[in-house]
Amino acid sequence: MPRILVVHGPNLNMLGLREPAVYGRVTLDDINTRLTELASQRNAELTIKQSNHEGVIIDAIQDARTWAAGILINPGGLTHTSIALRDAISAVALPTVEVHLSNIYAREEFRHHSFISAICTGTIAGFGWRSYMLGLNALLDKIAD
Repeated sequence: MPRILVVHGPNLNMLGLREPAVYGRVTLDDINTRLTELASQRNAELTIKQSNHEGVIIDAIQDARTWAAGILINPGGLTHTSIALRDAISAVALPTVEVHLSNIYAREEFRHHSFISAICTGTIAGFGWRSYMLGLNALLDKIAD
């Protein structure tokens, strides 16, 4: 049974309230419930973390190298700013899928660059909460390969 670290970055705890025209009305709890159900169907186990603090996220990623088969991450705003997060993902060398609720390339110019994408197995963006489901399925398929 593959064990997956799911990471939700800064401000994702505000889903359902924050900019619903961009991010929708689905809450983080809704997403976590759906991810857990999908993982159960795929015979996988999830450990889910959300933090608004970069160091906490980096610590969780570094810890995952000892127990996880892969990482599913929505880095939120850290996508566009954090070389330290990029380095942590690169250092643990686990298959990692980056997901985004919105299409970052259809938004403000500063969101068009991801420091994370180049070291990830893949990136899925623009499908709302479904980005997480697509990402988890893709990650589990990659691990099974």
